[in-house]
Amino acid sequence: MWSGRRGLLRPLGCGVEELRCRRREREAALRKARREQQLVSKRLLRDEATEEAEEGCVVVILGEAEIQEFLRLAQRGIEEKERERALVSLRRGLQHPETQQIFIRLEGSIRTLVGLLTSNQALLQLEAARCLHELSHSEQSAVAEACLPATSYLLTYLSGHSSDFIELCLYTLGNLIVESEAVRRQLLPQGIVPALAACIQSPHLTVLEALGYALSQLLQAKEAPEKIIPSVLGSTLPQHILQLLQPGPKLNLGVAVEFAWCLHYIICSQVNNALLITQGALTTLGLLLLDLAVAVQRTKNAGLELLVCPVVRCLSNLLTEAAAETVGGPVHLRDERVVAALFILLQFFLQEQPSLLPEGLWLLNNLTANSPSFCTSLISLDLIEPLLHLLSVSNVVSVLVLTVLCNVAEKGPAYCQHLWPGLLLPTLLDTLALSDTEVVGQSLELLQLLFLYQPGAAQAFLQQSGLQALQRHEEVAQLQDRVHALQQTALHG
Repeated sequence: MWSGRRGLLRPLGCGVEELRCRRREREAALRKARREQQLVSKRLLRDEATEEAEEGCVVVILGEAEIQEFLRLAQRGIEEKERERALVSLRRGLQHPETQQIFIRLEGSIRTLVGLLTSNQALLQLEAARCLHELSHSEQSAVAEACLPATSYLLTYLSGHSSDFIELCLYTLGNLIVESEAVRRQLLPQGIVPALAACIQSPHLTVLEALGYALSQLLQAKEAPEKIIPSVLGSTLPQHILQLLQPGPKLNLGVAVEFAWCLHYIICSQVNNALLITQGALTTLGLLLLDLAVAVQRTKNAGLELLVCPVVRCLSNLLTEAAAETVGGPVHLRDERVVAALFILLQFFLQEQPSLLPEGLWLLNNLTANSPSFCTSLISLDLIEPLLHLLSVSNVVSVLVLTVLCNVAEKGPAYCQHLWPGLLLPTLLDTLALSDTEVVGQSLELLQLLFLYQPGAAQAFLQQSGLQALQRHEEVAQLQDRVHALQQTALHG
């Protein structure tokens, strides 16, 4: 969904409006790519006390006879402790993929487990749910579909009173939802969205984090834009999600990370981003960006990038919406604060998470693409030079940096005066000597804008470069013609 100005050399006479048109065309391709690059995963929740007690126990493959005996004892054992121990042994065995396959092939095995899940004995219910959770973590889709009879009960138990049990049910549902379309088909008409909307009011952080995970899995389904996200947007979930992302002392990192990704998937669907903007999504995310910039300066917390990434993506994508322009971007925030915060985060990425640099630069691209005020902030805060220093990081980063500079240059002569010549002239000479055609193409586009708005730029460039760097590229003939034509235009009006 990001907007970009990535392009190669244009024919002579290509104007600013054509550049904008090409950028809009590229936006569609980028939106499609972002929708298709989802983060599907599964979670395994195991009780720490139980794990410590079982430490050293070897997970063995259970045969049919052993599984049947454990199920029989769990159903008909004389004492509750005996029944519980049988389920614990079964659960340990279900940690092995081969045991899972044997289990689902046994007639009546899932039915027996569901019967224990719905019993009136809390300990047996909990152990049965843990067995189902182990099955839900399987990488085999057949195992997930075998759990289908249990999903309705897991959904019902979300309205229970035990936060531990609700948390377990949510993680189990999250694992099953992402694996099986049949599970989603069953749960949607049974009211999974209203059930999740009710859960989001829980005071327990563990429940909220599990809820965020389950919802993010649901939102990544291939049918989500048509069948799921409209229901989510029609519920109270978006308002509650934005409340949980409000910066301040109550913000919990684990919860915020889960729901920031939920918001990202909703935004990528493009079902109704205008609604999110009217509900204050831009303001909330903008304030959170400022808060994160402060946080990365005062702490070495390695988990902050987990939240920064989806927040930056959400902001980038919302800024491409027409509704964002009507409210002037991140409302109630001064442009300089947003730009300064983003550069703090870029520095953080450079030092701690270089792979996230493109994310931050895409946001800077979308901030500057249609906003002279954000471009002014870049200049007034003397951030052009730090931006140029990022060109040495990688070709991908170079293209994005040059794209942002194109956005600034596109705003007209007053902006170009602050770009040229300074460090930009020797920098462009270096980039034109690179072998990456995309970097070179973006450099040429920047030169085109500079030649258009700065009458002396073409002559200065010709004098300093002697066109030596350009002779390495196929575009040299086109560029020479354009340089001379633009120079003549500048000289003769």
